[in-house]
Amino acid sequence: MGYLVYARKYRPKTFEEMIGQKAVVQTLYNAIKNERVAQAYIFSGMRGVGKTTAARILAKALNCKEGPTPVPCNQCNFCLEIDEDRSLDVIEIDGASHALVDDVRALQEGLQYKPVNSRYKVIIIDEVHMLGKSAFNALLKTLEEPPENTVFIFATTEFHKVPATIVSRCQCFNFKRIIHKDISEHLKYIAKEENISITSAGLNLLTEAADGSLRDAQSLLDQAVSFSGNDIKEDDLKEILATVNQELLFQFSSAVLEEKPDRIFELVEKVIDSGYDLRYFHEQLIQHFRNLLLIRSVKDTRDILPFGDKVLEKLRTEAGKASKEEILRYLDVLQEWEQGLKYTSHPRIYLESSLIKLCHFKQIVPLKKIIEQLKEKRDGFSPRSSSRAFPQVREKLDERPKISEIKQIKLENSGNPSNKGIKKESNTDKALKDPKVQEFMDTFKAQIISVEEKKI
Repeated sequence: MGYLVYARKYRPKTFEEMIGQKAVVQTLYNAIKNERVAQAYIFSGMRGVGKTTAARILAKALNCKEGPTPVPCNQCNFCLEIDEDRSLDVIEIDGASHALVDDVRALQEGLQYKPVNSRYKVIIIDEVHMLGKSAFNALLKTLEEPPENTVFIFATTEFHKVPATIVSRCQCFNFKRIIHKDISEHLKYIAKEENISITSAGLNLLTEAADGSLRDAQSLLDQAVSFSGNDIKEDDLKEILATVNQELLFQFSSAVLEEKPDRIFELVEKVIDSGYDLRYFHEQLIQHFRNLLLIRSVKDTRDILPFGDKVLEKLRTEAGKASKEEILRYLDVLQEWEQGLKYTSHPRIYLESSLIKLCHFKQIVPLKKIIEQLKEKRDGFSPRSSSRAFPQVREKLDERPKISEIKQIKLENSGNPSNKGIKKESNTDKALKDPKVQEFMDTFKAQIISVEEKKI
């Protein structure tokens, strides 16, 4: 046989070899052991997490010479035929190229016949959500009452697109994304088997790029070997993966946290000169601020962040330049701006202006603090404090008419015969007409208007 890529060469052949899907494996294992195999299954989840692999292992477990058994021997003709994709009774098709109702009808016609030389006839439809509405409808009756010893296994990355009428006739299993530690350990195992020299930091780079997909991680390792040979350097991996230089990310976060907007233009120029896509760089910057928030919030991050001690210490130093609330604000805004960067016709200008805005975020006063200041001003306001703020007003306050003078004006007016029959003015109206009071009010208004104009 010719060369096999790692994704095929190290593909699990038993349930025990599957990585990161404990709940699914345990359920299928017990179903076969207790002879409770359903007539139809749906395996859903992201790419490269083992959906089709599990379907093939289930087909082997049902048809193995020693079975049905949860542990296929992988030695008999039945197991080898399935592994080599040449079994007449295990039909594997993809939904995209068999999406028409005529394709489903042709499949149903073949189901009328018993398995040729196996115990079960197994139909595996990959990306089943690609089937048309009529094709799904044609499957309904067959799924509900399939021919004897026939099992359907549907795999999909978009479970929400599968009609509810199909889902209700199947047992559904959700395959989880594989955690960082499990992928890294599996790559380490492959490297040992293939005599590949690679550091832990290099394995972390591959694992991060795989983003939860074991198949992607294996393919990236295969690609790295093709580029570097069996001695894989970190710099080679960064070039292959087009990973943003971590030092550059630290330079950007320092410019933001230290409020140095003048450095943004120079740093964005570096990003462009390095050949990075600005949208991809923005994604990496979001991830970098997420790491800062994480290390600011959690005491022990060694099991969460896949970095060495030096990088972790540098992250702690960087995160110490701002409070947890401030870093969270930066992270929220960066995520809000991601959509705008995606659709703008001037991504460079958009990125530069956005990052310059971030540099000024520490000057923003929280609303809570503003309300507290207003309360303090309100509680502390009095004529005496006003007179301290406005010297001219203080002078006029000293010249305001005394209470005794106002009473004297009242007595004089009450004793004047000419005032009889005329509506009496209130004491307040009379006091306001006094020239001294008028002069005081005019001065106070002028001071207030002057202050407001200065604010504007």
